[in-house]
Parts: sequence; structure tokens; C-alpha cells
Amino acid sequence: MRYRTLGSTGLKVSEVGFGAWAIGGNAHGNSYGPTEDEASIAAIEKAVELGCNFFDTADVYGHGHSEELLGKALKDQREDMILATKVGGDFYHGEPRMNFNPDYVEFAVEKSLERLGTDYVDLLQMHNPPLQLIQNPKLYLPFEKLKKHGKILHYGLSIHNPQEGLAAMKHGRPESIQVVFNLMRQEAKEKLFESATERSVGIIAREPLANGFLSGKYNEDSVFPTGDIRHNFPHEYVRQLIRTSDQLKFLESKQRTLSQASLRFVLDHKEISTVIPGAKVPAQSTQNMKASNLPSLTGEELLRIKFMREQAS
Repeated sequence: MRYRTLGSTGLKVSEVGFGAWAIGGNAHGNSYGPTEDEASIAAIEKAVELGCNFFDTADVYGHGHSEELLGKALKDQREDMILATKVGGDFYHGEPRMNFNPDYVEFAVEKSLERLGTDYVDLLQMHNPPLQLIQNPKLYLPFEKLKKHGKILHYGLSIHNPQEGLAAMKHGRPESIQVVFNLMRQEAKEKLFESATERSVGIIAREPLANGFLSGKYNEDSVFPTGDIRHNFPHEYVRQLIRTSDQLKFLESKQRTLSQASLRFVLDHKEISTVIPGAKVPAQSTQNMKASNLPSLTGEELLRIKFMREQAS
């Protein structure tokens, strides 16, 4: 495993982290299908064994279950691990809703600390705040307070649209930005990467396998159970993702899977501090972590990817 520095935080993070969305399970939907807790814990332990020290979760994943599993699996190694969680999805008061009120943020962080079995979080991230809120300097005040009191060491945002990251750096002082970046979605590198690097803001690449479609294991007949977020994807969108994935299978070889090539593509961007693919079983952790030591994609492969994107646009 190789390690990189997360922006100006000084944190040395494994360049392949562990995305803990999926291990939250399917009890409350908004996940990636059913899980087994024993397998989830074994997946976490396998990642640690292979050098992973960065674990990214959110309080809303399984309504706290993902955090609980991480707390259980990592309790004896807490000081060696970097825990990142998110806040903003209020599932405590009826149907989940967005909530960034200062009192709620402080309440939710205390709950996360309990589940994680720790008295501080290395990185707290605002979970998909809307642009209008990002542009309000008051959004950042409770995070500064939590940092001052030692409840969190650093804070940042998890976003979809790169413009939200640019706005956050203009109106606040985030230390990291987690953004969608993968072979299918590369808009983050147009302006966000350069701007973040100039400000020493760490970039965390989320959804590097495009919601699992870059694993190459799905086809147009694949069915996703109720509760799996992909169950609600429009059929034509799913077909498009699968067609693109099939076109990218030229990246597979005896040395790497399509998933590993996809992770390697992300890591070949020096602006990225860490990439956070999900894993529900140890074999997936092994595959993900080994991407760190694979060779970079070749110039010919990158040109072919670029050509494909140009043809599709």
C-alpha cells in the first residue's frame, strides 16, 4: 500500500481507502443490497491487513450501522486508523431529511462518536449540502466549533457537482472535498482539482466504480433488489452504464480486473489523496487494496478512453 497526504491536514492516508456505504446494509434502503455483518467486519479487517488506514462512512449509512461495524472492527487499532464520517442526513426525526442546523450537527456528531467508539473523528464531512447552503458562511461555524473543542480534527464536504466544491473553497475553509470521479465521470478535473491543489485542499474520490457498474459483473438483465439505490435507476441509464462498462473491458488483463483498472485510473491523478471503493466481503477488499501497487494505465489506454468519451459526447 502506498500513502498520500490529505491536503493540508498532515494526515497520511492509504491511497486506497475503504468506502463503508455498502456495509450499512439494506434494512433502511439507500444502500447496495443485503449484507452479513460477519463478512463486513472481515472485509474491514482484510483492508487493514493490506495496509488500509482510511475508512470513510456516514451516520446515515444503515442509520448508524456502518459506523457501529467500523467501531467494532477497529476498536483495538483506533490510534492507527483515520476515521472519516459525514453529517447532514437527519434520520433521527422521522423520514430522513437534510439538516445542518448547528444544534443538530453537534447532536449527530456525539451519536457518531458513540457508535464509532471514539472521542474524536479525524475528518467530519458535510453530506451533500446544497449549493445555496454552501454559499452561506454560517454553514461552517458549527464545524469550526467542533474542531476547536477537539471533537473533530478536520472537516470538509462530500459533494456531487464540482461547482459545489469551488463554492465551498470561496465561502469557507474546508480541508478536504469528496467528489464523484471515475472513468465515466471526469468533470471534477476540469477546474476543481487545480483549485483544490492551489489551496492545499485534499481530494477524496467517491464512487470510483460508478455505483459498481465498473466492476464489469452486471448486464442488461441484472436485477437490483428493493432498497438497493440502483433499483430506482432509470432503465435506460442502467443500459448506458452497462454499455460503457462493456466498452471499457479492454482494460482487463491477466494482471488486473476492470475494477482495479478503474481504481488505477483514479490514482493516476496526482491531485487525488485517496480513493474509496466499497467492499462487503474480504475478496472485494483484497481486490481494491491491490490496485495501489499496480502499474499506471498506458498512454495508449488513456488515449482510447479519451476517444471513447469524445465519441459519446
